[in-house]
Amino acid sequence: MKCVQIKPDSNLEEVELLELPLMETFYSIQGEGFHQGSSAFFIRLAGCDVGCHWCDVKESWDLLAHPKVSVDDIVAETAPQPTDKVIVTGGEPLMHNLSYLCNRLHEYNKLTHIETSGAYPLSGEWDWVCLSPKKFKEPLPEICNRADELKVVIYNKTDFEWAESFVALLNPNCKLFLQPEWSKRETVMPTIVDYVKRNPKWSISLQIHKYINVP
Repeated sequence: MKCVQIKPDSNLEEVELLELPLMETFYSIQGEGFHQGSSAFFIRLAGCDVGCHWCDVKESWDLLAHPKVSVDDIVAETAPQPTDKVIVTGGEPLMHNLSYLCNRLHEYNKLTHIETSGAYPLSGEWDWVCLSPKKFKEPLPEICNRADELKVVIYNKTDFEWAESFVALLNPNCKLFLQPEWSKRETVMPTIVDYVKRNPKWSISLQIHKYINVP
């Protein structure tokens, strides 16, 4: 199987990558969404063109600033970890074909989770898909339908209506979360609380890793 470096507009379905641009791996606590508070091993891939101005990992955007690492080596790091939950994040991880990564993780009996904006086609077999759409590059409808969890970052009042626009595209079992943008959390949190009380299909997601000071 040939390892190929692909551009974001390449046909991801035709290419399985044996190497991926890796920013970092770490063992920590999932701080957001449905699984917040649980242990997880994180694989942060490089590359993103979504361009959220409030992104807290902008150093992940530059694909060429991070080394390509063997998927087998990345997966081997997960073996000794006491958790079975592996979260692939970014950047925007779906800029890369993740089929081989998922296959290898499942061989190690790991649960595959992904955090994505949904802007690129889904590759790989996932046990949990967290869709966090961004206005700068909206998600593909097929990923909305596949999502296990919708997590919308609330920056201003118009974001509530935007969050609601995705509900009809989701499968009925998808969990719904509203999360305050960290720099504006004190300003927007009262509005989020009121909104969730009036619309109980939504829950609140907090970036608890930032409160407890873990990666």
